[in-house]
Amino acid sequence: MLTPLLHAAVAGYLLGALPFGWLIARKFGINIFEHGSKNPGATNVKRVLGDLFGKKGKRAGDLAFFLDALKGAAAVGVAKVVAAEWIFHRSGTVAVETMAITGLVFALLGHSFSCWTRFKGGKGVATSAGGLIVLLPLPTLLAVVAWVTVFQVSRYVSLASIVASVVLPAAAWILDTPTAFAGLASLLGVFVILRHRANITRLLNGTENKFVKKTAGNG
Repeated sequence: MLTPLLHAAVAGYLLGALPFGWLIARKFGINIFEHGSKNPGATNVKRVLGDLFGKKGKRAGDLAFFLDALKGAAAVGVAKVVAAEWIFHRSGTVAVETMAITGLVFALLGHSFSCWTRFKGGKGVATSAGGLIVLLPLPTLLAVVAWVTVFQVSRYVSLASIVASVVLPAAAWILDTPTAFAGLASLLGVFVILRHRANITRLLNGTENKFVKKTAGNG
């Protein structure tokens, strides 16, 4: 059992470590670690590139979010393939749920502490969402609805992400999903909230950045 878990962990980490936000910003001649919140996550990429390059920059930020989410989904998929291959060729028993969880957890670690960017990374919201939509579609959908609602009302991405991180595990437990997956949702929720500690401080101090809709009158 240890060998396939190790394979899932390594594959998950390497997928998660792909620094898409940093790479996309570099295409625009921007070192994302020196701008905005200095975070390579999709939110900062979209804010920085959007301010500098308008709609083209915002689309680049959306692409960063999609690719970061894809990393999480791919990590779960690869882990399941590894489990299936191990069972087929080795005639052994592998807990597919455990493999999937391992892949996603290590993808999140890779995203947050990427070996390609000196172990700096994003907060893991998109990567978590990508993996969880595969594992927990309904709780994840409810979390997405919560995210969109809070963001539309407040225009704070950080606050929306924090609320979604609470809704996800709550929905998972209420909907009686498998204990392993509900536990994972709780673990990831705590992880994402901890990664937002600085944002929480700024929210309490009233200094957090928000996305403001531009109108014809203000540009």
